[in-house]
Amino acid sequence: MEQRITTPITSEVSSKLHSGDYCYITGEIYVARDAAHKRMSEALQRGEELPIPIENCTIYYMGPSPAREGRPIGSAGPTTASRMDKYAPKLLDLGLKAMIGKGKRTKEVIDAIVRNNGVYFAAVGGAGALLSKCIKSSEVICYDDLGAEAIRKLYVEDFPVIVVVDSEGNNLYETAIKEFQKI
Repeated sequence: MEQRITTPITSEVSSKLHSGDYCYITGEIYVARDAAHKRMSEALQRGEELPIPIENCTIYYMGPSPAREGRPIGSAGPTTASRMDKYAPKLLDLGLKAMIGKGKRTKEVIDAIVRNNGVYFAAVGGAGALLSKCIKSSEVICYDDLGAEAIRKLYVEDFPVIVVVDSEGNNLYETAIKEFQKI
């Protein structure tokens, strides 16, 4: 099924998404990769607040290339989500609702997605130049010293993703293999 959704993604929205759905996201999302996740984890360990509003937040695992003249961002393809797996369960428990990346997630992340009525989307790897056309604005929010790994706030329009893991734990990477084997 094809769905158009607007951020923030709430439990009401995520519960209507199913593994395999094609979605187009419009609204604010945040970008954070490995180094930013490590800093957020360290901040939480010190009892500090996170630098972004985590409740019903969507985080895109991506490190952009420099923007061309007149564009808000350069190539903006997804990075491998499993590198954030040690941080994702805690963030989901704090209110993170959606993640965008590529590749498989651990059982611990999938359990946290189910426990918190979240969702994991995949964006198409290798299509960063095309995906960047859906990004209408980009602003560094914090950790500027991390360069491409700084946390950014993006405004996206019709950003294309596929639901990989839905709020019930259905996993497209597993069900697609089973369907293919039937052929």
